Amino acid sequence: MGSLLLAVIYLIFISLGLPDSLLGSGWPTMQPAFGVPSSWAGYVSMTISFMTIISALLSPRMIRSFHTKWIVIVSIFMTVLGLLGFSICRSYWMLFLFALPYGLGAGAIDASVNHYVANHYPSSVMNFLHCFYGVGAVVSPTIMALALKLARWNEGYRWTAYIQTGILLVVILSLPLWKQNESADEGELRDSAGIKETLRVPGVLLTLIAFFSYCAGEATCFLWTPSYFAGTRAGLSKETIAAFGSLIFGGLMLGRLISGFVSNKLGDRRLIRIGIAVELLGILLVILPAKSYVVTAVGFVVVGTGMGPVYPAIQHMAPANFGTRHSAAVIGLQMASAYIGSTFMPMVFGHLQQAVGIGIMPLYLLLFALMNIGMLELAYRKLPGKATEEPA
Repeated sequence: MGSLLLAVIYLIFISLGLPDSLLGSGWPTMQPAFGVPSSWAGYVSMTISFMTIISALLSPRMIRSFHTKWIVIVSIFMTVLGLLGFSICRSYWMLFLFALPYGLGAGAIDASVNHYVANHYPSSVMNFLHCFYGVGAVVSPTIMALALKLARWNEGYRWTAYIQTGILLVVILSLPLWKQNESADEGELRDSAGIKETLRVPGVLLTLIAFFSYCAGEATCFLWTPSYFAGTRAGLSKETIAAFGSLIFGGLMLGRLISGFVSNKLGDRRLIRIGIAVELLGILLVILPAKSYVVTAVGFVVVGTGMGPVYPAIQHMAPANFGTRHSAAVIGLQMASAYIGSTFMPMVFGHLQQAVGIGIMPLYLLLFALMNIGMLELAYRKLPGKATEEPA
């Protein structure tokens, strides 16, 4: 029973990743169809992110009021509505209408399932969970590419909605599996704290700044890595430059896969320290004035590998650091901080690099890596009862 439920949870995180890559992969075709400037994709993306932030902030109240299984079912249904809505859009303004359920559903799934896993499973499960998110994010551009080859971009959203519907049916059929933890959850969730109270807990605000910093660096890499090669390495083909967009993502997947096997032994804090040390090594490789672009490419893979365990580990240690009473609110706040960082800081870097040059990117990443580890180490010292690192 436990293994079946875990398989369903991994499937849920595949569904979480599925919608995230569609806009980027479909926009080059969608943009001329709508007759709008290419930069207008950013407004749609920011609307989705804004709704995700709202649902993340509402998640502590939802988790107190409803079981995780019902939040997941309603949220996946909302993403299906959003995807189907995108598939019937004939005008640019319609995208904003369907961006509302698109973003609200994603944020609620993310916060509720992360809270559930953090409270009921070891750190290894959290790392593997975020690997499966990556599976969904990798699959959806392939679906869009197939749709563009055989039909139109609309079908990419529609086919993804059909897959989401299949996952929704699996979750509905799995409802009996969730009963194993319900009795333990009910008492804890009734007593869980709200956001205002949680923000006053020592160490919480520092953890939120750390999470913001991590996601600022990660999202900047996602958006600007190909541009870094284009601006610093002459003579590379457009295809090669575009392919470099996968370097960080591949590193993240590798880092989380490795962490899944060693996290229970190392513990979350030690895993974060090792991860950020690896990330700093990768930044150093990017900065090195090597003649071959291969060294720089390896550097970005190393950066992603180091980043890999940080996000899952910060989420997983929330109950241990702040107690189950505050864990739902802490994770909801962390998700909101994550989306704020990933939404706005790549845009800030865009203006910065326009003023001083794309070569500033490694230093920008270095700043956020140091902020990440610095805020976490300060938070550890302020934790209630001086919560200690789990034994190796």
